[in-house]
Amino acid sequence: MIQPQDDRRFLLYQQKVRQERLLVIGWQLIICIAFFGLWELSSRLRWIDPLLFSSPSKIVTLLKTKALDGTLWVHVQVTLLETIAGFVIGTLLGVTLAALLWWYPRLSNILDPYLVVLNAMPKVALGPIIIVALGPGYVSIIAMGAIISVIITTLVVYAAFREVDGNYLKVLKSFGANRYQIFKEAVLPATFPAIISTFKVNVGLSWVGIMVGEFLVSKQGLGYLIIYGFQVFDFTLVLSSLLLIAVFAYFMYKAVERLERAIIKQ
Repeated sequence: MIQPQDDRRFLLYQQKVRQERLLVIGWQLIICIAFFGLWELSSRLRWIDPLLFSSPSKIVTLLKTKALDGTLWVHVQVTLLETIAGFVIGTLLGVTLAALLWWYPRLSNILDPYLVVLNAMPKVALGPIIIVALGPGYVSIIAMGAIISVIITTLVVYAAFREVDGNYLKVLKSFGANRYQIFKEAVLPATFPAIISTFKVNVGLSWVGIMVGEFLVSKQGLGYLIIYGFQVFDFTLVLSSLLLIAVFAYFMYKAVERLERAIIKQ
């Protein structure tokens, strides 16, 4: 007698969740269409300066032209590869450093003030030094993408490691587990949500680092197109590049979300 009622409640709950998801997606589409529609209208009616703010139709035309002649894909590929490389290297280095700090508490005590200072330091200001040290090329740009996220990743993930319930660690120790087994079986699984959250933050930080690197030194990439657009006063090119960056950053964020769901299911 109780089972059918439970099934019905569960079906109603699923239906409510689907309706809520559709409602959210609907509002997101409405806001997006309204934004670009208002932008196009404002440009055509000259409520805003069309030379400075361009318009969605001009951006689409420019992107279509560059896509057809093949010049767009070179810049997109360069920036995407640099950003993914910077994201992966920065995140892996940050998680590795956090694990080392957890593994060696004395090292953590020694490095704590330096990490705080490095986190407060504007990493963007290191750009010229990195370029001089590593040379004006892809390596220095990727290094900028990695450096801008590695310290914050280290601090956030290390804090998550330290917040794992001490009772779990005591239980494992009572069964004779060594430090590696404690880290593998308790600390790392318990902090996956924090690590995934750091991935999401690093998506944005990596894009910032790569853009700064491309502004300073590149001859290809979306950052280069932005700088070139400013130099020749082609703001349609500038806004096209910014729009592409926003789209690719969104898809990187969604990829991290899919990774999060896959890990949670396991």
